[in-house]
Amino acid sequence: MIKNRGILVYILTLGVFGILNTEMGVIGMLPMIADQFQVDITEAGWVVSFFALAIAISGPTMPLLFSRMNRKTTMLLVLGVFILGSLVSATTSNFTILLLSRVIQGLLHPVYVSLAFTVAASSVSKEEAPKAVSKIFVGVSAGMVLGVPVTSLIASETSLSMAMLFFATVSAVVFVATLLFVPSLPVSEKISYGAQVSVLKKSAMWLSIAGVILMNGAVFGVYSYLAEYLESVTRMSWNMISFMLFLYGAANIVGNLAAGKLLTKHAFKTVAAFPFALGAVYIVFILLGHQGLPMAFLILLWGIVAGIGANINQYWITSAAPEAPEFANGLFLTSANLGVTTGTAVCAMFITGIGLQYVVLGGIVFSIISIVTIFIRRFMHNPAYQHAK
Repeated sequence: MIKNRGILVYILTLGVFGILNTEMGVIGMLPMIADQFQVDITEAGWVVSFFALAIAISGPTMPLLFSRMNRKTTMLLVLGVFILGSLVSATTSNFTILLLSRVIQGLLHPVYVSLAFTVAASSVSKEEAPKAVSKIFVGVSAGMVLGVPVTSLIASETSLSMAMLFFATVSAVVFVATLLFVPSLPVSEKISYGAQVSVLKKSAMWLSIAGVILMNGAVFGVYSYLAEYLESVTRMSWNMISFMLFLYGAANIVGNLAAGKLLTKHAFKTVAAFPFALGAVYIVFILLGHQGLPMAFLILLWGIVAGIGANINQYWITSAAPEAPEFANGLFLTSANLGVTTGTAVCAMFITGIGLQYVVLGGIVFSIISIVTIFIRRFMHNPAYQHAK
């Protein structure tokens, strides 16, 4: 165990918040990015999808490449790259350079997040590890959803560059805190790469990966264009849009808390019900998307459902490979971000083809296909998969 573990876990939680906020915080600023860099909204969406694609590529491999380095050194290196990348994003006027800086950040994203889970768990006794890891998940959730309205508000009240500087500031604070308060963390054991990779021989794992890509794509494919949807379809002001994004984020946290109990008591029923609930929300979107007050209630409900879905995704991957939790978490990061990438791209096709108001059709398609993967895995009778039932 590590001394001053309370401070360590809080630093890691803030660090994960900064990393995830850098990835997802731009969602609320996509219309501003489109205007400032003179690209259309679907091209602006690349700042989300390219970042996520980089994570998807590096998720299973980059943490292993850094596995022999001192963990404190690795964390400082990743945070340094995130600081520089955000500074470049804040000062460049070239859209290609903006994309390149975010891709580089995306490649190192899984390194810090994976280390955060590992270090938090090892900082306490085995019995206390779940509590420490749960605090890291607070940073993940806050970075993915609460960071969006915060950075959107900063951008609308000041400028796009100031919002990007906010990303750099959070990473800089964590860098200094890590340098001053985190002890040296040399690696005592090598990660058995071969043993963990062998879980890919299981068909249940591939079905789980497909399910997570589809379920996360169903959420973030639509969410990536929420700000533009509220501006163009619902006709909300930017201040109201920021509030709606905050409402979604707060509801998401509520969903995360509810998901723990639901998955503990009714695991498969919770997983199976998710795409149906999400699809129902999207159908109402089509019917009432142009009305402000109904949309506020709908976003609240959507946020809760999506928050439950985030926990479902992590459970669905790790429950397919309980014997290799580290590698499974890497696959979870890859699958979730592939979902963001494919979901954003497919929903962009619906926007281009039939209009922004029908962006939710992409989410509905993803939800329907995910149902197939969920039930195929459910009805596999191999005893090795019975824990998922």
